[in-house]
Amino acid sequence: MKRVDEHLADILGAIRELPPLELALPESYGGVLAEPVTAPVDLPPFDNSAMDGYAVLASDVASAAETSPVTLSVVGDIAAGDQGAYGIGPGLCARIMTGAPLPGGADAIVPVEWTDGGTAKVTIRRSATPGHYIRRAGEDVTAGQTVLPAGTRLGPAQIGMLAAVGRARVLVRPRPRVAVLSTGSELIEPGRPVGPGQIWDSNSFALTAAVTEAGGVGFRQGTVGDDPREVLATIEEQLAYADLIITSGGVSMGARDVVKEVLSGLGTMRFEKVAMRPGKPQGFGLLDDHVPVFTLPGNPVSAYVSFQVFVRPALRALQGLPPAPPRTVRARLTAPIISPDGLRHYLRAAVAYGEGEPRVTPAEGQGSHQVFALASSNALIVVPEDVTERAAGDLVDVLELS
Repeated sequence: MKRVDEHLADILGAIRELPPLELALPESYGGVLAEPVTAPVDLPPFDNSAMDGYAVLASDVASAAETSPVTLSVVGDIAAGDQGAYGIGPGLCARIMTGAPLPGGADAIVPVEWTDGGTAKVTIRRSATPGHYIRRAGEDVTAGQTVLPAGTRLGPAQIGMLAAVGRARVLVRPRPRVAVLSTGSELIEPGRPVGPGQIWDSNSFALTAAVTEAGGVGFRQGTVGDDPREVLATIEEQLAYADLIITSGGVSMGARDVVKEVLSGLGTMRFEKVAMRPGKPQGFGLLDDHVPVFTLPGNPVSAYVSFQVFVRPALRALQGLPPAPPRTVRARLTAPIISPDGLRHYLRAAVAYGEGEPRVTPAEGQGSHQVFALASSNALIVVPEDVTERAAGDLVDVLELS
């Protein structure tokens, strides 16, 4: 059997980064920057007030106190966005709003809460030192500074940064478009009644959600029966727009493993046994010379674990990101486990964080069909191929699933 690391290396060796696209900011969410972004101007671009209050000379209010307040004349109001030219001198101040430009001569802001709120004259009851509540030009970013390097995944804060430096469009590697379909004549859409020998499809829903969680855009294609012509036609239809295709089911050694039957010999597709549990039967290759196709096992846990181990790194590689699996932590076992020799075992588990080391408890049900155990887990214990047992209290590697 093929080793897990060897299979993943072959997959990543075949993946090519998506070409970058110039997108408007709202469409760029989740994309990965294909260019560094620099600031054209200082941020903030001018000295401005950090509070609603009064722009003053600090020397005028140095002696202000509750028992001996200072009174100044108010010479004007300055609102955020005001483009007028203002200045003050000794004994004078200007009422100012948050974000409004600092008037010439002023070197401090007194919050309105420290005053009587006067409009012609204002009584100030506390002192303020130079620079008090003033946002200086360039305090956040200086002109020419790189604010986002190439390779940054764009989330809300990063998109806000792009807007703050005046970018309306940006060059990104977009979120991969992923088509997901489940195969098997026994599968029924949730919401419909099941008959004898039938089950509700869960794989396509779980895998589509996993694609979204991993940074892609999932398109669930529903279920496809065991008719080879229908399966092939459905997959070929997705090649026109998908950046990656995932199927589940029909890849083992059965007489009606239709996915394996129709894709064998096409493109670079290969079907192999990988030394892992769950998820031994795996298929991967490129169709139409560039679209990666993952054919995952049909058992729900096998399909989900295969996604985390193989598909998730490939989705990252498509965007030019390091092809890392979920985050790995070291945790101490609360119960003993056993594992088959020669297979890398991924056991469903619950990891808990508190004071000291994380602790991990294996799920009671480890069958590849047991969806409840998977839904109750937030991690996978990874047992190496040459390890057959671990005792309670041992440290183990754990893949976080959330």
